[in-house]
Amino acid sequence: MFNRLWLMFAQAVTILLAAWFIVATLKPTWLSNTPMNSIVDSITIKEGDYDSSSNNPGSYHDAVKKSMPAVVNIFTTKSASKPKTRKGADTSDPFFKFFFGEQPPNEEPSSSLGSGVLVSPEGIVLTNHHVISDADDIDIALSDGRKMKAKIIGSDPETDIAVIKIDPKQLPPPITFGKIESVKVGDVVLAIGNPFGVGQTVTSGIVSALGRDHVGINTFENFIQTDAAINPGNSGGALIDTRGNLIGINTAIYSNNGGSMGIGFAIPVNLAKQIMEAIINNGGVSRGWIGVEPQNLSKELSESLGLPANTSGILISGVLEGGPAARGGVKPGDVLIAVNGNSTKDVRQLLNQIAQIGPGNEATLKVLRKDKELVLKVQTGKRPKPKTTN
Repeated sequence: MFNRLWLMFAQAVTILLAAWFIVATLKPTWLSNTPMNSIVDSITIKEGDYDSSSNNPGSYHDAVKKSMPAVVNIFTTKSASKPKTRKGADTSDPFFKFFFGEQPPNEEPSSSLGSGVLVSPEGIVLTNHHVISDADDIDIALSDGRKMKAKIIGSDPETDIAVIKIDPKQLPPPITFGKIESVKVGDVVLAIGNPFGVGQTVTSGIVSALGRDHVGINTFENFIQTDAAINPGNSGGALIDTRGNLIGINTAIYSNNGGSMGIGFAIPVNLAKQIMEAIINNGGVSRGWIGVEPQNLSKELSESLGLPANTSGILISGVLEGGPAARGGVKPGDVLIAVNGNSTKDVRQLLNQIAQIGPGNEATLKVLRKDKELVLKVQTGKRPKPKTTN
């Protein structure tokens, strides 16, 4: 009997010890006084000691707070029609394909997104021409969520600037215009807009270049280049400095994939203001025009014409019959080398020189004709409006 009891006791102890070993190996926390879900009794952390009402060092919050209420979202709709294409746009070019929203023909009404900048308490909004061109209906969303209709005052497709107007009642403060003379390469800038329709967004970067032309976006170009992220939907939005002042209207990006690649362009505020005032005061922009077909001089072309080495100018390959240049004595084959005493190096520079003279004024042209220099006086005309492509 004793041996039997001892055997039962030994078996029970063995089973308990085996159970304890298994638990101690697999679930040691079950045998601890520490709560099962805690590894340590307590932790100590250190929090920063600062005034939450003040800005963090290097913050641009004040600039954004000052300017953001003046940036609006623009929603446009157009009836069923052919896809909207900017005059002269190459639809295979990265500038066009991913920024201006090429769309296939569609029998359904289409809509698009963009941004704008409230510039006066009278309800004047600056944006891009390509944002509102051909729109049948324009809706504006303010930063406080209110929505209202807008009407077009006028636009200038050759600089891609448009002026629209909204109801001036209870509007947020308009943006403050900056001085383009104060903008320098390397300055920090902020882009505000509505990229991809996600809502009002701020991105930062620097001024990468000033006076950027020969980009091939607009007829008249003088862009601020920036690496601040600008994406589809930012068109017409504000490029501001760290004071919160407007220095440009965002207009285009270079992209191979539809998103920002660090190369964005904005129309400088002085040019945007000049176009806006011309549209409001005169109903449009008047530019000088002389009626010629200019062609850039290549090395091969210069040699074929027998021009002196290093000749700088443009070839007049055609002259409009009865136009200002024809009346002033300009002939096909002339090489234009200067306008009003300023050298002319390429076609784009000639366009700018003549446009700035304005219609009805006299332009002094210096040309080469059969190895002789001639000075011709031309009365400029008014530049025709560009043809639109539907």
